Amino acid sequence: MQKKIILFAGLFLAGQAGFSQSIDQVINAKEVERIERTLSSDDMQGRRTFTPGIDKAADFIAAEFAKAGIKPLKGDSYFQDFTMLKTKFVSAKGELNGKPVLERNIVALTSKPELAITHASGYEKANIGPNDNLYEQVMKMLDTKRNYFVTVDTSFMRMFNSLKRFRQQSFPSDANIVLVLTNESPSSYSVEFKQEVTTAPLKNVVGVLPGKKKKDEYVIFSGHYDHLGIGKPNAAGDSIYNGANDDAAGTTAVIMLANYFAKQNNNERTLVFAAFTAEELGGFGSQYFSKQFNPEKVMAMFNIEMIGTESKWGTNSAYITGYERTDMGKILEKNLEGSQFKFYPDPYPDQQLFYRSDNATLARQGVPAHTISTSKMDSEKYYHTQEDEIGTLDMKNMAEIIKAIAISSKSIVAGKDTPSRVDTSQLR
Repeated sequence: MQKKIILFAGLFLAGQAGFSQSIDQVINAKEVERIERTLSSDDMQGRRTFTPGIDKAADFIAAEFAKAGIKPLKGDSYFQDFTMLKTKFVSAKGELNGKPVLERNIVALTSKPELAITHASGYEKANIGPNDNLYEQVMKMLDTKRNYFVTVDTSFMRMFNSLKRFRQQSFPSDANIVLVLTNESPSSYSVEFKQEVTTAPLKNVVGVLPGKKKKDEYVIFSGHYDHLGIGKPNAAGDSIYNGANDDAAGTTAVIMLANYFAKQNNNERTLVFAAFTAEELGGFGSQYFSKQFNPEKVMAMFNIEMIGTESKWGTNSAYITGYERTDMGKILEKNLEGSQFKFYPDPYPDQQLFYRSDNATLARQGVPAHTISTSKMDSEKYYHTQEDEIGTLDMKNMAEIIKAIAISSKSIVAGKDTPSRVDTSQLR
């Protein structure tokens, strides 16, 4: 009996070693660097939306998908083409209780070139207080497709500025939301808002690996491939925002996972690999992509954002946004038992990250859609700077994170585990 136990243990360890060797051959620091270096090179000109640089990046990603052997999602092209309303802010002015409101404290979410409202316009009044989740509340209002005048507590000053990205979203024509940063309760108000509105073409890059027995159940791996482009030179004379960590790192992971799962060729569920455009403008790529799926058929979404630097816990670790909203994190942890890698809940709840990234659209529809990241949101030194270059990233640690995602997702990919759904009752 003892000999049998020893033999079994030896075979088990040999099997584990073989599996480790197999995954290491596909996902390793050398391959991470090859893809990451290309995506974040100066040749890509910072991958700004609507520039030749981002088109060049899209071509590279499509070629990598083809090389991996995954199929286009539809037809014979990996490009998912769509259009968006592109807006350019012109001016905003207003009064609240007879007092002027600063232009920077006004945000209008509308597809109209001009909007002029008063307290007599029939807009529903709402308030987002200091204990509310700003993004959840705004999304809730967007889903109603009604008109709102919203006062936002001044504690949200930093996040309020980020809402200005939503100006460029293609909102329903019957939805108009005006937000004012103030601690006053409005008895009277007036707001005039102007913007230029045009239509612009965009494209995601999407590939698919059809499932074996559960073809109609989807697991999505995603990241955004756009960044900020070219700006004013810094002190070193560098004008290119290479976006190595944000989010060439996540796109690199998606490409490598596509290659890995294609080589495994044993996925029971259909796997979708998506590189989104226009995240930096307001998440347009992921919004369009997500609306092409029946959310009931999407079993899980692994969105990957900024994994190039160490997390607050060091190497071999990452966090999951919205960890407490489903049991997906627990499933991933179970599949990683015995390894050195650890997933943690999001340590930056005040940043409200769960509804700020490309997982948001599907999460709002109940899909266990989470973002995996290592970004130290309170101290990420090179975030949105020209210094976000490949030399600041840890290739070996990136490879370990990508391997951890591959291994931890295996029971979901195989159709053995199905994460619980996001409770959307608070969004209705």
